[in-house]
Amino acid sequence: MTDERFDLNNRTIIVTGGGSGIGKTYSTVLASAGANVVIADIAGNEGQAVADDISSNVRRAVAITTDISSEDDTAAMAEMAMSTFGRIDGLINNASLMSTLERKPWHEIDITEWDRVMEVNLKGMFLCCRAVYRHMKEQGKGKIVNISSGRVWKGTAERLHYTASKAGVIGFTRTLAREVGDDNICVNAISPGFTESETQMATSTPEYLESRKVAYQKRSLKRAQLPDDLVGAVMFLCSDASDFITGQTINIDGGDAMH
Repeated sequence: MTDERFDLNNRTIIVTGGGSGIGKTYSTVLASAGANVVIADIAGNEGQAVADDISSNVRRAVAITTDISSEDDTAAMAEMAMSTFGRIDGLINNASLMSTLERKPWHEIDITEWDRVMEVNLKGMFLCCRAVYRHMKEQGKGKIVNISSGRVWKGTAERLHYTASKAGVIGFTRTLAREVGDDNICVNAISPGFTESETQMATSTPEYLESRKVAYQKRSLKRAQLPDDLVGAVMFLCSDASDFITGQTINIDGGDAMH
């Protein structure tokens, strides 16, 4: 018998960027655990394809085209969740700009690109949280899981704007957790290491991927990290089993950076 504290059956969980890469894995596995999933992705066709696949397996999922940097889009995202499922139990702030960003020295980053990364990775997370907050408060409970990055613990070179935005995720998580604690809303984060998702693999050069194999030998668990390695922590943070955990960041990288 499964402990009911880990049960996600009939929970309604929004996954931003849930139509591809790691987000697709979150959406699919959460649905397989019985959750109602709202896939909010700027790539509407990809999000709909995942929702259709989930629904074909007698699970409940809907998709909505969402630019998380748009206040109107994030409001529509929350309203779809409410109109379809009647509540919002969890929000996975997964969508961000990363894999499409060129790896280059900090002083070569275009200012427009810097601003867009911050607009999506930080402002977008802020707007998504604000969109679901009223509903979580009214129902007396909610779980927010933000996605940071293991880069922040090591100061990994290149993509400075991405690393800075993901460090901001941790500060955002800690402060929001204090502000919504009285509403019984838990806010936590995870910081994944380099994960061999379909989008990451498609945008990484063979030389870079080869260098990662060398890096794997320097950590405790000497293998590639896959999207499935992240799902357990996310599911735990969405469940009642984590009801007294908030403001925390769980690092998931096979024992590379320890803090």
